[in-house]
Amino acid sequence: MRRVRFHSYGGPEVLRVEEAEVPAPGPGELLVRTEAIGVSLPSVRRTRGDGNGGGVPLPAVLGGEVAGAVVGLGPDVTGFAIGDRVTALSFTGSYAEAATVPAAMAARIPDAASSVDAVALVRGGQVALAALATAPADGESVLITGAASATGHLAVQLAKLRGVPRVVAAVGSAAKADFLYGLGADEVVTYEDASWGEPVDIVLDGVGGELLPRAVAALAPGGRLVFFNSGGGTVPAYDLLAGAKTITGLTMARFAATRPELYERHGAELWDHFFAGRLRAAVHARIPLAEAARAHEIIEARANLGKVVLVP
Repeated sequence: MRRVRFHSYGGPEVLRVEEAEVPAPGPGELLVRTEAIGVSLPSVRRTRGDGNGGGVPLPAVLGGEVAGAVVGLGPDVTGFAIGDRVTALSFTGSYAEAATVPAAMAARIPDAASSVDAVALVRGGQVALAALATAPADGESVLITGAASATGHLAVQLAKLRGVPRVVAAVGSAAKADFLYGLGADEVVTYEDASWGEPVDIVLDGVGGELLPRAVAALAPGGRLVFFNSGGGTVPAYDLLAGAKTITGLTMARFAATRPELYERHGAELWDHFFAGRLRAAVHARIPLAEAARAHEIIEARANLGKVVLVP
């Protein structure tokens, strides 16, 4: 099979297409023949040794979302069969024509949906719904950073579907405004704008880094920020104390493990909205696996509107 691996840290140029043996699924794992592979900002940061993935042993194959058909079952796997179509998370081997995934992190794809649909919808939508569940917004306003990203553009729509009266979309370029207004955003601001408008009750932060203090400053007194990105960032504790503000970290692995029933309901909710036409899972580009470097260039330039997908 073909896979994409990097032997040193750097930009898109470090990605190399190689031939490799098809992996064998271990205990509790599925072997999936990949039909669609998600490209994310955390993955791009890992190739540079940045973010939460910095320091991974080299050479490495990036992990992330995959979708495709089950072609192998590891020991102790129940509930899945050869031929099932699933979307799942591969921690160390998604950029490949076949990947092993934990069965616990896999979900079936409805018959009427494609693998590309699943990669564009499920992971980003689960993060968006978990963030909204972590800071419920009953009648409150919400600001979303990285609002045109794979997760952000779903969060904008899901917030409106949940009845949020004011959704502010924060992005790096005003060129993305029409896309976001088309998804239901009430206001669009750029990171360089002098003002982000009236303070909000909740921030869903998918960017972090140097933007984090600005995101905290956008909160009204008593506001809450949900932090779900790999960009890091630092906020003086006094800024939280003075405004009675709260930051909560969100990881999907813990959310899925500790709130499995809600995680399952969220999955059903996503597909229900999708098939009813209420939720758009935008795909910015479908790029051959062998051209993964081009996909990373799009993400690094923050040029994407929705999901970038690799297709083996």
